[in-house]
Amino acid sequence: MNPCDIIRKKRFGGELNEQEIRAFVQGVTDGTFADYQASALLMAICINGMTDRETLALTLAMEKSGDTLDLSDIPGVKADKHSTGGVGDTTSLILVPLVACCGVKMAKMSGRGLGFTGGTLDKLESIPGMSIEKDIDAFKQQVRDVGCAIIGQTAELAPADKVLYALRDVTATVDCLPLVVSSILSKKLAAGCDVVVLDVKTGSGAIMDTYEKSVQLAKTMVRIGSLSGRRFSALITDMDQPLGNYIGNALEVEEAIEVLAGRVGGDLKTVSLTLGAHILRNAGAVRTVEEGIALLEEKIISGEGLKKLSEMIAAQGGDPRVAYDTSLLPKAKYKIDVTADRDGYVTGMTTRDIGNAARLLGAGRERKTDVLDLSVGLVMKVRMGDKVKKGDVLCTLHAGDGSDRIGAHNLMRKSIAIGDDRPEPQPLIRAVVE
Repeated sequence: MNPCDIIRKKRFGGELNEQEIRAFVQGVTDGTFADYQASALLMAICINGMTDRETLALTLAMEKSGDTLDLSDIPGVKADKHSTGGVGDTTSLILVPLVACCGVKMAKMSGRGLGFTGGTLDKLESIPGMSIEKDIDAFKQQVRDVGCAIIGQTAELAPADKVLYALRDVTATVDCLPLVVSSILSKKLAAGCDVVVLDVKTGSGAIMDTYEKSVQLAKTMVRIGSLSGRRFSALITDMDQPLGNYIGNALEVEEAIEVLAGRVGGDLKTVSLTLGAHILRNAGAVRTVEEGIALLEEKIISGEGLKKLSEMIAAQGGDPRVAYDTSLLPKAKYKIDVTADRDGYVTGMTTRDIGNAARLLGAGRERKTDVLDLSVGLVMKVRMGDKVKKGDVLCTLHAGDGSDRIGAHNLMRKSIAIGDDRPEPQPLIRAVVE
């Protein structure tokens, strides 16, 4: 099929049929579509959009561009969770073991962080000995035996997405809705789970920075995902401040353990339990979300959630003692306080800048080849609406010799606004899309 004919059709607003979309995906996978031709079609899609039928066809073609996992030989319902990315977002490390304790298998493939958002795989690798690489048979066996696993996506899973994402990154088409939807869903469908719950972030630390964009993305993903025959739902959650108070790889593991141990609560715990409860409800393990939250709380109180995390760590070669002794995690060499320069209330946070401050310390990447310092990051000491006095600590930087300590300190000073009036509290969970 002639690439120019497909490009021309979409350029003038036509609806591509399944055969044309499959030819496009096949072409970018095997290289018969030149990069400049694929880029031209991506721009035409970005300008003219896609119908649901086109988006579903693109998603399914990308899913089938490589290997797909068949998890049917694992007993029970298999579930997954996906976040669109945020700061201090460690929900996977909390909800995966908790949901597994309730009898729903969590077969999760995750990614690495890039830019200001953290990656689950990087966090896991801060645990001594922990491996995020397993072949498919070993991955499935761990899910059978332990009830959960978190590993990196295999190279053979949805390879078309890797090519297209690289092109989107250099052609200003990253935020095109049908391309975002097909990118996320193709990988989730290829991973073979029955139930998928999406966490779509909104606010200053989200890819979709407005509530309207986040709603549109969530509704489209749930609609397209459900058309594939799987059970999808989505939560839209606030990212106008970091979700957790610990930001950085080993630090976020530490906070997840604190939540599972029942020692801390807050927004991170609330979102984790709510996402987990939707998984349990959609999997048929409970009747209502409220019942699911109560069950997950029981697993924290009983210690089963923390025990399950230690079992998962051990199954992936890590030191299971970390679940009960976080001093075994990497620790930063320096601690530097960022203090308030006036009295008042915390009236706003630029979450993206907070994530970038952690990156300057060495906790995140600007390029995929960057090497992380897994010990560094920062710990927030305030939340939106808190009253502070001049000199109070707003956050503590955890830095190393390679950290840009001055740059991170200056960025944090600018990212936290202090004013005279206490702001109105905003809902943490903004909407649910079924």
